[in-house]
Amino acid sequence: MTLLWCKKCLLPNSRPNLIIEKNGNCSACNNFINKKKTNWQSRKQEFIKLVKKIKDKKLRYDCVIPVSGGKDSTWQTIKCLEYGLNPLTVTWKAPQRTKVGQDNLENLISLGVDHIDWTINPNIEKKLTLESFKKFGSVAIPMHLAIFNIPVLVASHFKIPYVIWGENSAVEYGNFSKKENEKILTRKWFKNYGVTNNTEAKDWVSKSFSKNKLSSYFNYKTYSKDRIESESIFLGYFFKWDPQKTFKISKKFGFKANSSVKTGYYKFADIDDNFISIHHWLKWYKFGFTRVFDNLSLEIRNKRISKSKALKIIESTGVKPPLEDIKKFCNYCNISKKQFFDFAEKFRNKKIWKKNKEGILYIENFIISDWKW
Repeated sequence: MTLLWCKKCLLPNSRPNLIIEKNGNCSACNNFINKKKTNWQSRKQEFIKLVKKIKDKKLRYDCVIPVSGGKDSTWQTIKCLEYGLNPLTVTWKAPQRTKVGQDNLENLISLGVDHIDWTINPNIEKKLTLESFKKFGSVAIPMHLAIFNIPVLVASHFKIPYVIWGENSAVEYGNFSKKENEKILTRKWFKNYGVTNNTEAKDWVSKSFSKNKLSSYFNYKTYSKDRIESESIFLGYFFKWDPQKTFKISKKFGFKANSSVKTGYYKFADIDDNFISIHHWLKWYKFGFTRVFDNLSLEIRNKRISKSKALKIIESTGVKPPLEDIKKFCNYCNISKKQFFDFAEKFRNKKIWKKNKEGILYIENFIISDWKW
């Protein structure tokens, strides 16, 4: 494939669900431009009407909020409390939750919410994580299966009509059709944008993984047909989402950032789990970019940084593997560092990676022409 780069930001057409459109911008940049036409005051009034509709039901809980303790889920909780909702917050407990992640989760709960911390059978989770890494070069498939199913399962069990998510990542980071509903997280959305390599729990059932052992990953309808169908909505539809803005608001309510960047560009993102950095770094092998490209592209769109400065940041930081987290992952899955990189190498995208005469790997038509390979 010919690698094409957005003329406005730092993203290539190798990014899943992203298109370089006729004007030279990527679909994420064009989505951002189109959002400027949004009447946010009207959207706010729409949310107020929704809150009234929910409150009129006089339920035990008004909504479920999926939370990790990160700055976005803290912002979601703050917003819902601000508008008078009584949420039940639900967390999938990552097997490698960090101390700052635990601290921020406890801070979120202290805002005044009930909370469920859902732990999956650690033996199954470990085996599935390694299996997904071997099969798809992804360490995050079990994570996303859990994140997108457990909160809805809880909502259905407690007969809570709404699940309130954060931003619509398909709009913010990739290609989202105008025909699709920007407000609702549907099963189709999960299939297309849920970062599970288009798999569902049923696709992982095998001799190694029985259906019951994978029950946390299954859709809420799987075991009982009398469950209510909660509606999953994006809070970012009603209120403009901006990572810097959600961080500043969350910080006022006690959220803590890292002292240094864990992955990407922001000190306040992707800090609650030790394996998420590996997920983002593997994009380098598969797509020719990493998390820092995503983050800096958001900064460019919000006009907080120029494209030329963003490119200099990438040049100065380079693309280094998160060796400490890789070591933790290897210990967790009981594999060697060599095995890890051997598995990762299988998923290097040969459509974009080539070898020069000296046998050195490089990316054809890379965004930085004099990159030191």
